[in-house]
Amino acid sequence: MKARRGNKSRIYRLRFVAVALMSLAVLSCIVPMPAQAVQPGEILKDASLEKRARKISSQLRCLVCQNQSIDDSNAPLAHDLRVLVRERLTAGDKDDEVFAYVVARYGEYVLLKPPFNFSTPLLWLTPFLVLFGASFLLYRGYRARAVQAPPAAVEALSEEEQAELAALLSTPSDVGD
Repeated sequence: MKARRGNKSRIYRLRFVAVALMSLAVLSCIVPMPAQAVQPGEILKDASLEKRARKISSQLRCLVCQNQSIDDSNAPLAHDLRVLVRERLTAGDKDDEVFAYVVARYGEYVLLKPPFNFSTPLLWLTPFLVLFGASFLLYRGYRARAVQAPPAAVEALSEEEQAELAALLSTPSDVGD
């Protein structure tokens, strides 16, 4: 009988391991992996320059994909921008100078995180305006439910109801005994 219980527990352990491995396999397919679109020919030999190039590339928008950085995009324009960034870095430009060059050439839209300036307040303030508007609407809905019409006038008690109430109130209570 013990051998039979041992086999059951072994089977349950094997099932647990199988389910855990299948879950891990499914999760590994679901979890998005960063797509590094940098071609081997683009990589700089100097590791520090390559690190700077990757940092800059991750902050520049692909103008074709529009929601990816040029570091993640396989579009030909993204490739050209990655090469341009690396050329500017090997020419001796600082990071800010590379950003300034690319922005001067393609506009502020190329930045994934545009700066707060005169032309971008709506972009930066929209989330706060939406949050404020939603809070205001919730508050108004709450207040509308809280302030209701006064209850209808209460009818006076009939003579027999008054007599019954007086009888109930005048009888001594036996609660304390």
